[in-house]
Amino acid sequence: MERVSALDEPLKKLLGGATAKVMADHLGLHTVGDLLHHYPRRYEERGRLTSLTDLPVDEHVTVVAQVADARIMAFNGGRGKRLEVTLTDGSGKLQLVFFGHGVHKPHKELLPGRRAMFAGKVSVFNRKTQLAHPTYQLLDAPPEGSAGDPEADVAEAVDAFAGRLLPIYPACKQLDSWRIAKAVDVVLPSADRAVDPLPAALREGRGFVPLPEALHKVHRPQTKADVADARARLKWDEAFVLQVALARRRYADTQLPAVARRAVTGGLLDAFDATLPFTLTEGQLKVTAEIFGDLATEHPMHRLLQGEVGSGKTMVALRAMLTVVDAGGQAAMLAPTEVLAQQHHRSITEMMGELAEGGMLGGSDRGTKVVLLTGSMGTAARRQALLDLVTGEAGIVIGTHALIEDKVQFHDLGLVVVDEQHRFGVEQRDALRSKGKQPPHLLVMTATPIPRTVAMTVFGDLETSVLDQLPAGRSPIASHVVPAADKPHFLARAWERIREEVEGGHQAYVVCPRIGDDDEKAQQKKEKKDGPEADKRPPLAVLDVAAQLSAGPLAGLRVEVLHGRMAPDDKDDVMRRFAAGRVDVLVATTVIEVGVNVPNATAMVIMDADRFGVSQLHQLRGRVGRGSAPGVCLLVTEAHGASPARARLGAVAATLDGFELSRIDLEQRREGDVLGQAQSGVRSSLRMLTVVDDEEIIAAARAEAVSVVAADPGLERHPELRVALDALLDKDREEYLDKG
Repeated sequence: MERVSALDEPLKKLLGGATAKVMADHLGLHTVGDLLHHYPRRYEERGRLTSLTDLPVDEHVTVVAQVADARIMAFNGGRGKRLEVTLTDGSGKLQLVFFGHGVHKPHKELLPGRRAMFAGKVSVFNRKTQLAHPTYQLLDAPPEGSAGDPEADVAEAVDAFAGRLLPIYPACKQLDSWRIAKAVDVVLPSADRAVDPLPAALREGRGFVPLPEALHKVHRPQTKADVADARARLKWDEAFVLQVALARRRYADTQLPAVARRAVTGGLLDAFDATLPFTLTEGQLKVTAEIFGDLATEHPMHRLLQGEVGSGKTMVALRAMLTVVDAGGQAAMLAPTEVLAQQHHRSITEMMGELAEGGMLGGSDRGTKVVLLTGSMGTAARRQALLDLVTGEAGIVIGTHALIEDKVQFHDLGLVVVDEQHRFGVEQRDALRSKGKQPPHLLVMTATPIPRTVAMTVFGDLETSVLDQLPAGRSPIASHVVPAADKPHFLARAWERIREEVEGGHQAYVVCPRIGDDDEKAQQKKEKKDGPEADKRPPLAVLDVAAQLSAGPLAGLRVEVLHGRMAPDDKDDVMRRFAAGRVDVLVATTVIEVGVNVPNATAMVIMDADRFGVSQLHQLRGRVGRGSAPGVCLLVTEAHGASPARARLGAVAATLDGFELSRIDLEQRREGDVLGQAQSGVRSSLRMLTVVDDEEIIAAARAEAVSVVAADPGLERHPELRVALDALLDKDREEYLDKG
């Protein structure tokens, strides 16, 4: 259905080309609807000043403050001038500085006692917080008897902010908050024609104001109650429209045909289970029952399997794959890297033993072939793997994106297992799923625990299974922060600790943020762009650290490197030798983050740990403690004690609960685009809703959405909701949800 909405009108028609271009280029706003949904970040009360303490360094801020002092200072032998203005909020202070020809106008206007809104990027100079060359908007007339703007100009400036609450918009260097506010004034009448997506009964039952009223109140509130009314309504809209899209996806999945893959008695799975030297955990058995139930139905399984690092997800996935092979189908496991694909292939063939050698000399009669397919394979091996797939000789294939290529054909693809889903684009997953004669069953695995709110939004079209038990024999991991800047001797002790582990017959990882050599310039460029932490040295590199360790604290140990720029055969060779115990210390990038399983590795040192995210640190840490010996993870940082980075590392060291850490991670990053900005390529549809704080709203909206879609799958009786789906979830994002 075509989108028909007054809010689709291009901004350049109403605002002029220059302003519209800045909004499009720097804020991603193209239409009237985009601007109306660009909500104020906060509101300042007229007469109340913004707190000037704890302003975020290197961020663009807007503050309301009073001028305490202003003076022109000479420098460079009197040839240069700068204006220094001190702002106050009654307790804290903030310095403004203007240089050169830019001092004259603010010197006339920014007189002691005046109030204004100021916008600029926060920096620190001589240990003082300052804004250099900020823009500003006067909020009062000049003090009596002083020189200043003509009265008409002052009146116009003050009238623009006549409301009691001043909206402060997310802004940029090129466009201040008050200029955005003036643009909103131009388009706000269009809000009266906004199409209301909520069914009338739902809106009235929950006591929400109509959408046009909500838009007026959020942009031009008279009271705090107006803001609360507007936010409640707009949050609900975002949650509800998103959940309707996901509910429609789930409904459509139930209408697709699929081949039921029912478990059989006396087949490959039973033979495999008979060889297991351990008992499956209760969690593994419970999740397996859920998966087997899905596989037995005649519509495609769409299930998310999430579990702690080392909880046995691969075992669950393998048993599902064996069930599909027993039922006459094939299973494919898609891994994000060659290292991980090779690791999965190696561990699965080892677990299966002769059952992975079907059709080969010495293989089991009940076995099947387990083949590996990656982009770097030799021609002969690749040709054989492709032949095994198209003939059905291979029941299981494990590979990278090479599995997706057109020339890869399956005899009867029945199950796709996607490992570490967040590392794949939508098109990659969808291309593999399209290779079945009918849509194959889909099992998505992630070792990054996901809070319930995110699962309901990002993975809302998937049923969720959780593995929260560790298999017997797994050991605890002790984690410690090593403050290299504050206590350098702690780092020396860390290397002694690694030496002790190796002398005790174990192995260790050392993880660094970058490789070294030719990536240094790119990193320095990034550091310069990223802001105040650029005064720190570049992140430590694998090649440099390995050389220093070999010549210094770990001299005499077998130290080797692993990183993404190595040839695939070389990477595989290093991993094989490390797994076989012929390498003592592996210095690597995050290429070892997922899937790598070496039970004898008991220690890990993560250099510049503050440069990694919380979830990534948890993933890396999960590479140790995978055997019977306890693991230790040392988080090395140069961040100082009171910094947010140290607090983040402290949180990681304090708990092994991945779900708790994922919540901390989400609270620190906020959700950004929970629908996967990198994967869908479009701007976030969530502007008001926050998945951290709004779990109850999301859950309620999901229940309402399920009810609406069950009664009217095509939304034939809800044309306004269909329009809202088109507006909020544009074509690219709909395809993202459609393929997820």
